[in-house]
Amino acid sequence: MMGRTYEGLNCSAARALEVVGERWSLVIIREAIFSRVTRFNDFQRRLGVASNILKNRLDNFVAAGLMEPRPYSQSERTHEYVLTDKGRDLRPVLVALTGWGDRWVAPEGPPVIYTHSECGGDITQVSQCTKCQEEHRDLDIVTRPGPGATR
Repeated sequence: MMGRTYEGLNCSAARALEVVGERWSLVIIREAIFSRVTRFNDFQRRLGVASNILKNRLDNFVAAGLMEPRPYSQSERTHEYVLTDKGRDLRPVLVALTGWGDRWVAPEGPPVIYTHSECGGDITQVSQCTKCQEEHRDLDIVTRPGPGATR
């Protein structure tokens, strides 16, 4: 995990970055969610990440409750890294971040398109009001203090 560089900042986004903001973190989570990769060697082979960095990230994910290690062979002492509900809940974050990247930093076009397996439609992430169901994308969004605003 990142060092506590957000001391005194009461911000959920900053806290989330402390868990998944290091280089390789979201790419590893992406592989686990969308490619269903669970084994250390498979992560390393698919991503080309150094083994010490991969081990560190996976250990941090386990400590943060995003993944849990499970044995995948009775005869071996190796295990796989299985996403928890907390880890799988990063799916919309990855879809939104990918959409931003496709628009602003992938001039040749998206390298991957998330697709609904049932109908073949493209998957996007939207900001939607829980009361009226209207989609919001701009300055219609304001903030108000939440229950964690005072500590």
